[in-house]
Amino acid sequence: MRSISTRLTMMNMLVSGVALLLACAGFFAYDQVTFRQSLIRTLSAQAEIVGYNSVSAIIFNDPQSAQRTLDALRSSTNVASAGIVTLDRRPFAQYNRDRNDEVTELPPLSAERSETYRFGSTHVTLMREILSEGKPIGFVYIRADLVELDQRLKRYGLISLAVLLISLLAALLISSGFRKSVAQPIVQLAETARQVSRDRDYSVRVAPNREQNELAVLIDAFNEMLREIQQREGELQKAHDELEQRVLERTRDLESTNRELEAFSYSVSHDLRAPLETMSGFSYLLLKNYENKLDDNGKASLMSIRAAVRRMAELIDDLLNLSRITTSNMSRTKIDLTNFAQAVMEELCRREPARQVEFIAPPTAETYADPRLMRIVMENLLRNSWKYTSQHASARIEFGVEARDGQSVYYVKDDGSGFDARAKDRLFQPFQRLHSAAEFPGNGIGLATVRRIIQRHGGRVWAEGAVEQGATFYFTLEPGRGGAAV
Repeated sequence: MRSISTRLTMMNMLVSGVALLLACAGFFAYDQVTFRQSLIRTLSAQAEIVGYNSVSAIIFNDPQSAQRTLDALRSSTNVASAGIVTLDRRPFAQYNRDRNDEVTELPPLSAERSETYRFGSTHVTLMREILSEGKPIGFVYIRADLVELDQRLKRYGLISLAVLLISLLAALLISSGFRKSVAQPIVQLAETARQVSRDRDYSVRVAPNREQNELAVLIDAFNEMLREIQQREGELQKAHDELEQRVLERTRDLESTNRELEAFSYSVSHDLRAPLETMSGFSYLLLKNYENKLDDNGKASLMSIRAAVRRMAELIDDLLNLSRITTSNMSRTKIDLTNFAQAVMEELCRREPARQVEFIAPPTAETYADPRLMRIVMENLLRNSWKYTSQHASARIEFGVEARDGQSVYYVKDDGSGFDARAKDRLFQPFQRLHSAAEFPGNGIGLATVRRIIQRHGGRVWAEGAVEQGATFYFTLEPGRGGAAV
């Protein structure tokens, strides 16, 4: 790639050369035209003199006198031949500098003109009437060679070539000075821009131009731009450092909060379970040792206490599981959700073999996710469908995957009791239930757990359904990391 200085030098020399060539061409054309006009004027004057001096010879039919008049043309070195002819174009007298140089054809002369000429490749021929008392009595012609014209052309060509070479050399010398004042600052500007782009060093500057011109304005604007970028880079680096510091502080706060949450979970797991186990144990001893001394109301009260204790223990376990899901580490690997779904359904069928449930699933549903957490998702969704189809004689549960907007959408669908669509926003809130415990047992923590897990995978979960028309739970996983695009 040629540098801008080389291009400017070449352009300057090219412009100078073209200008000189055009000037030389114009000069050559002008010289040719003027020389031809001068030659025609000279030949016309010679023909007029020869004709004037030959009037008597033609009238008295004296060819020798006319011949002597023509011989006077020997002094003109460019005249090759000349002659006098009568009105009927018969030769009367003739002069030839070279015997082989004879005129074979004369240019035609119209009645309206007394003189005519014709240029050939090597000669020019001029023909003029000879008048006596205003009447033509013959013609005189003069034929001159164009050697001098060719010599002038060669001579001027050599002069033009010498001038062109000298001018190009001068243009080259002038371009070196022009390159220092214009091209060199542009090259420095380009080199500085390349250095800034390569090294990301915004502290460099282009040396200012001493001349107050457009190039100086460009350099000043470029340096000002570098100063602004450097200032913003410093501010950005400062903000980045402050952000990193804040992130470290927040990370320490989160780690501290997680440790406190783990300590709280440990406290709940041990400190709250102890009184519950005591209540459960003493109520069991009362029923066992004092069963005969208690009436039916007393026994029912003790049974209610034991049921409440069990429910409290289940709530504690669910809260602990929800806490662990929120804070536990994730490890994404390639898994098949169909295998998880089939394993969950096989376990449910073993527990209640009398139920008539049709289960449908695709051959495979591979994705990238945490296997332990996604097993919990499939268990909660399928157990949910299993529970809410329990009041039907036969049921249909389906797990599947479909493509929406280039993303995999997984779903669990059933034909159970469904839910009121107006209350679907409450489905994924902890302890929010749309059915009474008498209808369907549960504590309302399963779907909240599902939402936490899906959110940790960068996806979302939602539901569609209607009362006694079943329900469908959809969820997505983060494409490229948590879910496979289709």
